[in-house]
Amino acid sequence: MTSSICWLHVGDLHMDEADGWTALPRLRQIVEEANAHAGDAAFVYLPGDNANHATAPQYAAIVDAMSALKLPWRAIPGDHDFEGGSLATYEAFVAPEHRPEVEVFAGHRCIFLDVVSAGQGGPDFRLSAHHLHRATRELARAQAEGQTPLVFMHTFPGDMAAGGEALARLFADARVAFVDTGHTHYNELLNDGWVVYGATRSTAQVEEDGGLPGFSLVCVHGGVPSVRFRRIGQPWPHVQIVSPCDVRLLTRVTDARQVPRPGVLQVVARRIGSSTAPMEVSLDGGAPVRMREEGAGLWHASLEGVGAGLRRAVVRCGEACDSVEVLVRPADDLPRRHQLVAPGHACHTIGAWAPAGIDGTQRGPNRNGGGW
Repeated sequence: MTSSICWLHVGDLHMDEADGWTALPRLRQIVEEANAHAGDAAFVYLPGDNANHATAPQYAAIVDAMSALKLPWRAIPGDHDFEGGSLATYEAFVAPEHRPEVEVFAGHRCIFLDVVSAGQGGPDFRLSAHHLHRATRELARAQAEGQTPLVFMHTFPGDMAAGGEALARLFADARVAFVDTGHTHYNELLNDGWVVYGATRSTAQVEEDGGLPGFSLVCVHGGVPSVRFRRIGQPWPHVQIVSPCDVRLLTRVTDARQVPRPGVLQVVARRIGSSTAPMEVSLDGGAPVRMREEGAGLWHASLEGVGAGLRRAVVRCGEACDSVEVLVRPADDLPRRHQLVAPGHACHTIGAWAPAGIDGTQRGPNRNGGGW
């Protein structure tokens, strides 16, 4: 059976009374939406910079809002959680079960890294010897046990003050399917040709998209990553194609789930939230084909007679819709794979991509935005 996982990424909260607790009602609404519609998700993820100034009232507000969540939730620290040179307040309020170092969900080894406390505060990101050794060990265990490795850290390796390139090469060698990060304040996907990295806009400090907050739904199905951003209050259900891979996110060109062969194209989508409307898939604007439910929110269809080339698959459920561009190539004509250059660096951004909610402007304090 193909391993499949989905989680909700709530972008950096920057919880702060100084801005009138902007993040708090937004977080509560995300919790309400997750409880009502996303029961099949594995967990909700907070990617660091949770409390803007690492104070007890700020953490108390976060924990109170998250206490209503029916799903598990997992958190890592960011540089704002390390204000004062310590994670003591963060650790006092965020219970150990919400901040594990490693956890296995549905055949996926999830490795949660602290890239903050080995530095000197601010954006001085680096791994301690403990975390580097543990990451190496857990990635080896994933391979030995046939699990898909996933990594959760606050920033892209290319933004680390030390050790970033070596860490990104470690991820590439270990065939990490996805690295989920925070820090940027804007929606972003990087693909260095070996590993896909993602970030979701901040919950409180947003400049892109008119400042509208939301969250991402991240899925990994058979090693194929997919990410879609949802604005708060957007109608449900949510539809997301989880296989085959969109051409922008290819990292394993010999894997038929990433670069399908001509003939029969297997399309798998995840529906999050209920609906009475049928799930249907169409290819290149052709007639829709009814999908069949496989359980756990997954739907499948086999499309026959698919020739080589760049194909566009669209899945609809009523008004909900998702699309991917799929590269179909015969086994003797696969794309060439180049050497790893500038691994984990923002130069590998895929750019604007409307279905994923990425406008490509990099509007945030870490690239082209204002100064929070």
